Amino acid sequence: MKRRAFLTLAAGALAPIAARAQTPPPRIGFLHGGEASSPSSVRVVGLLRKGLTDAGAVEGRDYLLDVRYAAGVYTRFPTLARELAQAGARVIIANTVPAVRAAQALEPAVPVVIAAVLDPVGNGLIDSLARPGRHTTGVALLNADLTIKLLELQRAVLPKARTIAALYNPGTPANVAALQRLQAGAGAVGFTVVPAPLKLPDELDAVFAGLADRPPDTLQILQDTGTLDLSGRITAQALQQKLPTFAESTIIPANGGLLSYGPQFPPLFYKAAALALRIAKGANPADMPVEQPTLFEMVINLKTAKALGLEIAPALLAQADTVIE
Repeated sequence: MKRRAFLTLAAGALAPIAARAQTPPPRIGFLHGGEASSPSSVRVVGLLRKGLTDAGAVEGRDYLLDVRYAAGVYTRFPTLARELAQAGARVIIANTVPAVRAAQALEPAVPVVIAAVLDPVGNGLIDSLARPGRHTTGVALLNADLTIKLLELQRAVLPKARTIAALYNPGTPANVAALQRLQAGAGAVGFTVVPAPLKLPDELDAVFAGLADRPPDTLQILQDTGTLDLSGRITAQALQQKLPTFAESTIIPANGGLLSYGPQFPPLFYKAAALALRIAKGANPADMPVEQPTLFEMVINLKTAKALGLEIAPALLAQADTVIE
């Protein structure tokens, strides 16, 4: 074979290899409700990256993670979702109801993975857990039982308490539904619930000013990405007002709140990340039922209890999975 012919054949054989080498890894989008620099956001994005690593993926080689932050302004989600689609995201992870809806509304459709979203069936995001439909899968939270459990825990810590202020985001349907569940269950254990709506981050000081005018006995923080993003400020102001705080997320007692009871969140985001990676590589979300958490934990901040002058019964401390001292 002539040398020129051999070189031509060799170049032709190498061309597909070079093309494969230049193909960028699949892009995984994440619509997050918080600020990019907040401890809560940094933690959540870190959990997703760990989940991808645990699934055997290397960032830059097997995937690109593209995070867009709403900074507590949920009306930004449609624009952020379109930006991810235009950037070439093959799948979008979302962890609030408005973010999921924005991702599901994209045309052409982009697969969606829900990560720790409250009651996706009741909020109209999927058809059922077993057959979610709507090019969507992920990990769901069904927290009706947690509402009752948190009420019981507040009664155990503060037997004489009568009024709960419920800090919630009226901009997300999941929080509105959670408030209704809380109000429905409170009367059975002798509580009255006072709604404390917080739609935008810059409203926080005004919310606490209103609480100071008519102090409740406890503060329950309803699960929401934007609200958790402000957890440090919320718990600090609550402590100033000698207000015990309760929540489902461990972020609250970790930042100075009193007590949390809810699912272990790291496994939820690890699973969501693994599902997103499979979809980015070509799997069909229609073949993946939506999963639910199986591990729950109680965290008590004993340092905060002492600052509030509260005695936590030894029996309750013994039930805690983590006690912060």
